[in-house]
Amino acid sequence: MLVAGCDVGSLTAEAVVMEDGTILGSEIIRVRPRAELSARDVMYKLLDRLGISFDDIVFCVSTGYGRETISFADDNVSEISCHGYGAHWLVPSIRTVIDVGGQDCKAIRVDGAGRLVDFVMNDKCAAGTGRSLELMSETLGVDVSELGPLSLEADEAVEITNQCSIFAEMEISRHLCEERSFADIAAGINQSMAKRVKGLVGRVGVEKDVGVTGGVSKNAGVVKNLEALLKVKFVEFPEDPQIIGALGAALFAAQSAAASKAP
Repeated sequence: MLVAGCDVGSLTAEAVVMEDGTILGSEIIRVRPRAELSARDVMYKLLDRLGISFDDIVFCVSTGYGRETISFADDNVSEISCHGYGAHWLVPSIRTVIDVGGQDCKAIRVDGAGRLVDFVMNDKCAAGTGRSLELMSETLGVDVSELGPLSLEADEAVEITNQCSIFAEMEISRHLCEERSFADIAAGINQSMAKRVKGLVGRVGVEKDVGVTGGVSKNAGVVKNLEALLKVKFVEFPEDPQIIGALGAALFAAQSAAASKAP
């Protein structure tokens, strides 16, 4: 039985196709101008690669910012539930999930079955999000993907004190004028990001095991700083942590498909 999950966020869109509890494939793209277009592009790109027609999909669940506008989805589920359930399915011992998205950050607590227990999110400011990292990396003059590896080469991280992304960019420009190394500034950016996320996570509480999902999970500098601040070692997911929202959606799709076939 083939099912699919589609996660449309503010910066990227992801799709996952599963068959009888096994992940057949996943895809990640940069978002298009409209959520529906992003969803169709990422889903059909994956289906084409797998050699599957959408008619073969028994049930599809959408999640993310654009979840309610995706016409081909049979149902939609919040990204908070999807990230929690997807992370728990991959690592059953997980109880806390930190999802750093493009325009918000979420700290999610789940129980032993992957069900949502509690969550907090910051969605009123770009600070502490993937978009914030993109803006600051642009000011530094490097691609956002370089921030993690570059920061690991630092001798001494600069201090970035402003919570506002705009003022933080001004601080970065000042450090550049003072001829601080790119590595030291990158380390300061990641350290500042980790401090913001740590403050959010503290509001929901940390229960082991802990995992980080979303695109920022691929920034080794942020992850290393956040582990140190929370005094915990994050679990390593057996799948790309950026697809976990879409994976959770596919798992909910599998549940719905099974329920519809039950006598």
